[in-house]
Parts: sequence; structure tokens; C-alpha cells
Amino acid sequence: MSGCCGHDAKFEGVSDDYKRRLWIVIALNATMFVVEMAAGHLANSQALQADALDFAGDALTYGISLAVIGASITARTNAALFKGISLLLMGLWVFGSTVYRVFYVGVPTAEIMGAVGFLALLTNLASVLLLVRYKDGDANVRSVWLCSRNDAIGNVAVMFAALGVWGTASGWPDLIVATVMAGLFLSSAYQIVRQALAERRQMIEHGHIET
Repeated sequence: MSGCCGHDAKFEGVSDDYKRRLWIVIALNATMFVVEMAAGHLANSQALQADALDFAGDALTYGISLAVIGASITARTNAALFKGISLLLMGLWVFGSTVYRVFYVGVPTAEIMGAVGFLALLTNLASVLLLVRYKDGDANVRSVWLCSRNDAIGNVAVMFAALGVWGTASGWPDLIVATVMAGLFLSSAYQIVRQALAERRQMIEHGHIET
């Protein structure tokens, strides 16, 4: 099930401990999505709203991952492809809305950005610590790790954006960070889709594709 050769076997998520950790991380991410989206609107911060979407994407990713644990390779690769496409769409949305905001006059509230960014960073560090032992696995498991990593990087970036906004009294640092985060979404989407397609191709070549 895990692979065609012993040394190529990859963790598929079939573990009660892994499932418990995912449930905790889902709750953390869903909560922070609500907090950051509200704070992003309040602070007029595109970077905070982009990071909130990352939390939403993570909660969705973890939920799908739980649903397909132990399922066929076809189901798991389909789930990974769906998650990769979702990240792609989020990246495009963040990039497009950031371009729009370039023409919008308004400076984000640096204090709110910094405080919420720090809270989000603590949440994501907790998620990373919960999932780090399972960072290597099939496309389904790998997508979980990439989303967790994205959040931690995104929170550090938001805090730098807050410093930039505070120091320059300009909204450009916020927009630049949001653009970088959009690129991170697109990069992760590419990695997930590429691995999912490679795993499916490998199973077909070895005659182990499942229905």
C-alpha cells in the first residue's frame, strides 16, 4: 500500500496519534482564521487577511487529509490534487487583491498587525511542533506539512510587514508581504500537485492503481 518497494514506502497517515494531532491543529487553524480575518478588516491589512486565508486553507487541508486516511491511492492523490488546486486559487486571489490594493489609499494599523501576527505565530509554532514528526509522507501527508510551514513563515512575514508599516507610515510593506505570501501559496500548490501526480503515475506503472 505505501509503495512498490520497501525503501520507497511513505507514511500514509494511518496512525491514531497522527489523527489526534490533526484534530487539534484543525481547531487551532479554524479559530485563527476567524481572529485574523476580523483583525485584517479592522487593521485594513491585506497581509493579515492573506494569512487568515492560509489558516482557512490549512483547516480545509487537514479535514480532507483526515477523511482520506487509509483510503486508496486514487482517493488520496485526488485529495492532494484538490488541495493543491485550492492553494493555487488562494494564491491567485491574494495576488489579484493585492494588485487592486496598490491603488487603494490607506495605511494598515501596525499595532494590530503586530499583535495578531504574534498570536498567529504562537499558534503555528504549536501546529508545527505537533506535526513535525510526520513531515515526510505521501502527497496527502506532505500537503499537511507544507501548509503548516506556510503559516509559520507567513506569520513571521506579517510581523515584519507590521514593522515596515510602523517605520515608513506606508502600506507598501503590507502589500509586498501579501505578494510574497501569494507566491508561497503558488509554490506549495505546485509541489503538492507534482508529488500527487508522480505517486499516481508510479502506482499505474507498477499495476497497483486502486479504485
